[in-house]
Amino acid sequence: MPATASITDRDAPSTADTAVVLVNLGTPEAPNTRAVRRYLSEFLHDRRVVDMSRWLWCPLLHFAILPLRSGKVANKYASVWLPEGSPLAVHTRRLAQAVQQELPEVRVLHAMRYGQPSWKQLLQRLQAEGVRRVLALPLYPQYSTSTTASVGDVLGRAEGLATRLVDDYHDDPDWVAAIADSIHRHRANEGAGEHLLFSFHGLPQRFVDGGDPYARQCEASARAIARALHLPDAAWTLTYQSRFGRERWLEPSTAGTLDALAARGIKRVDVVAPGFAVDCLETLEEVAMMLAEDFAEHGGELRYIPCLNESPAHAALLAGIARRALGAWER
Repeated sequence: MPATASITDRDAPSTADTAVVLVNLGTPEAPNTRAVRRYLSEFLHDRRVVDMSRWLWCPLLHFAILPLRSGKVANKYASVWLPEGSPLAVHTRRLAQAVQQELPEVRVLHAMRYGQPSWKQLLQRLQAEGVRRVLALPLYPQYSTSTTASVGDVLGRAEGLATRLVDDYHDDPDWVAAIADSIHRHRANEGAGEHLLFSFHGLPQRFVDGGDPYARQCEASARAIARALHLPDAAWTLTYQSRFGRERWLEPSTAGTLDALAARGIKRVDVVAPGFAVDCLETLEEVAMMLAEDFAEHGGELRYIPCLNESPAHAALLAGIARRALGAWER
């Protein structure tokens, strides 16, 4: 198997039924305070996400953060909610259906690490239905202990199943080509901006200082995509968005970089978010709405390039990654 998608596995392979599960982060079930509070509570209780002492964190979470943030976050979700539900849920479900068309020989499902459909409960259901092997494909192109490892934690506790986890696909040639093609097509249709931002989700700097490969993989992803587009280094910048809390996060920030570009007189900027498999709150509300409005106040135009979502190219490349992982499992 090529070194473009690294894999870890547990237990011996089985000849019984196999399931491929696309696992995404999660989303509230409704754009209201109660649903958002329930979702954030589960998400922010994960030690992979917040590794503070529970004695300090739990009171802060339940008596300050959740009461103060849930309503505000619910309003943000409401601004991007689709008739079928949360964008992340809708696109993830459609993507799984598209991958199933590419992999008729196995069952393809989707799950959420937090919220519904529950990753833990799906594994229990699959075992009860007689599935013996589960390949988990987290929809995180770049590995992080705060995301991919948490999916692996649940998978590792699954009883009675042979399991395998795709760790990342940050430099998979088909993924790089699909992202590059989406940028090329957008610019062919809309005209090229003066600068291109690769905006990835942020991460506290101390995670990377402790050995997390996330930043290194983000850099490799951005450089590979820029190379596929034949972009000189001066034409693009890697940035990080979605900060939370007061500690130091990865730099440069997307918001700060946009301010700096505006100060240089750059008026037209394209933004793509290669760390997100499908569009969600962070891409649609934070980038395409909030940051675009901020940049417009400086006299500029920010054009957001959508995620791959359930596009045929996305389904095909994920099916290819899954097929190679399953093939390696057989050997």
